Amino acid sequence: QEGICGARADTIVARNLLRHIAAGAAAHSDHSREIVRTLRLAAEGNSEAYRIRAPQKLRALAEEYGVRTDGRSDQEIARDVAELLSAEFGKQEGLLRNLHRAPEQQRKNWAAAGVSPRGIDREVVTGLHMTNMGVDNDPEHLLLAAVRTALADGWGGSMIATDVSDVLFGAPHPLRSRVNLGVLKEDEVNILVHGHEPTLSDVLVAASRDPELLAEAAARGAKGINLAGICCTANEVLMRHGVPIAGNFLQQELAIMTGAVEVMLVDVQCVFPALAELQKCFHTKVVSTSPKAEFPNAVHIEFHEEHAMETARKIVRVAIENFSRRDPAKVNIPKVQSPVVAGFTTEVIHRILGGRYRPSYRPLNDAIQAGRIRGVAGVVGCNNPKFPHDECHLTMVRELIRNDVLVVQTGCSAIACGKGALMMPEAAARFAGKGLEEVCRAVGIPPVLHVGSCVDNSRILTACAEMVAEGGIGDSFDRLPVAGAAPEWMSEKAIAIGMYFVASGINVVIGQPLPVEGSQYVVDLLTRLFEKHFGATWTFERDPVAAAHHMIDIIDRKRAALGLPPPMYETPYRPKTLEVQVPSGAAVAASAYSPSGDGVLSGSHPCGSVVRAAGGAEEDV
Repeated sequence: QEGICGARADTIVARNLLRHIAAGAAAHSDHSREIVRTLRLAAEGNSEAYRIRAPQKLRALAEEYGVRTDGRSDQEIARDVAELLSAEFGKQEGLLRNLHRAPEQQRKNWAAAGVSPRGIDREVVTGLHMTNMGVDNDPEHLLLAAVRTALADGWGGSMIATDVSDVLFGAPHPLRSRVNLGVLKEDEVNILVHGHEPTLSDVLVAASRDPELLAEAAARGAKGINLAGICCTANEVLMRHGVPIAGNFLQQELAIMTGAVEVMLVDVQCVFPALAELQKCFHTKVVSTSPKAEFPNAVHIEFHEEHAMETARKIVRVAIENFSRRDPAKVNIPKVQSPVVAGFTTEVIHRILGGRYRPSYRPLNDAIQAGRIRGVAGVVGCNNPKFPHDECHLTMVRELIRNDVLVVQTGCSAIACGKGALMMPEAAARFAGKGLEEVCRAVGIPPVLHVGSCVDNSRILTACAEMVAEGGIGDSFDRLPVAGAAPEWMSEKAIAIGMYFVASGINVVIGQPLPVEGSQYVVDLLTRLFEKHFGATWTFERDPVAAAHHMIDIIDRKRAALGLPPPMYETPYRPKTLEVQVPSGAAVAASAYSPSGDGVLSGSHPCGSVVRAAGGAEEDV
């Protein structure tokens, strides 16, 4: 079948996926643009609310980008760095600067496939142009454009947002806090920050601690001002200030239904339009702040970085005034919260593993080589109402760590596992396999590491780059014993994240299929044929335990290809093994998902695609 113009389902499906990824990349990258603009304001002294809080990281970035630092102030350096990074969005010639952070093999793969990203905005615009009627009609070419757009997000917009946020708001460090709706307080003014951009929420932390505003709250009968977060804004202020998290994506309505929230401040992304209607049942005021996102029936207090503290104080006063309107009969705060340790970054892991005087990823690589740690998994992404709340995240992560896989997390997935008590060092003794437990006990870390918000998935990329640079477990991402997952994805941003991980050589498992099942050809490209371009593919698997086992199979296959021994200790999941060829030509045991002679993954895929069996014959599964 084909449309009246001649477009077939393969083309239409590929176009739509590219549009999804362009939207996701645009969301992350527009976020990033605002952070870079704020850095410029701080450098030029045009906003008293912002300053350089991580000068060491600023100077490291400057040296990496070739900006002169000798004899110059932080403000002078920041101005030049901001100008250089601003140019990455509208760049017309050359490639993105941060591509040099990727291993050489990944850069070669991108060049060979024609997907090396150029300007961030250029890739989004070009991708959308290609989907217009009568432009690109080749499904594989459209998917490669989707890859290039996603890479512009991961190695461009998101990575820039992470770096500049650290410079402006402070480099995260391990700290203790609490998570779940029980962090709300009956006797204090409760303000929830919800969304993604930290420029206002970070200033709101300072405003909520202002003695003058605290006195105003006391005059209204409140014992204090309690700030907490929802979604990725919560992760931003958690890992820098220890601000507690009230919940993740699917708890935003529940937070209002406690009857104890004076103001829910929202900016962009993942905000339910229903909040403005729900607030009518309670005293809560939903306050929108972004020029990009208005909500009918919400209070709109537009935020501009030049007047950040003034706006933050105004919002806090709205909350204080609203405290007296709270109906005690409607207040019902669940008495449940969990302790959490957050604030792990690429640099923090360096210091924790190697010590103050010799920071290094060597201990992690050694533990993987020895089999004490089986591998590393990134479990990230959203909540999805098609699944029981948080269940897929918790089930998958527990299965991974009990099989000695160290897990790193971002976004709502991280919040889910924080609520599940998996982000405390004590969790290793309760949930982790013996090998992982030994490492966690020796280093003093949880078996599940909180590394930030959704843009901070770029930290996982740079951590993998450090593992490659340290050596011994693969000279490119596609050889590392690592895997990724988004068990409850729902946002277009998650599709972009998954695509830039696959394109970087990391296999990704997701809980529900991408919206591509109208084309078996596109399904095959994503789940099988991408292997030839990037050394990684997508897998669709709703069952979180089966998905975790698939990730372990991938990790075991990578270990076998590197000639590494099996896990040091007996693990609950022992996959069936078969003989595969490794670069040395020796036959070693690997998992059932093993590379066939042409480099295509063999084994079954839940999407029902055609795969190549060990003998080279195709079979339906």
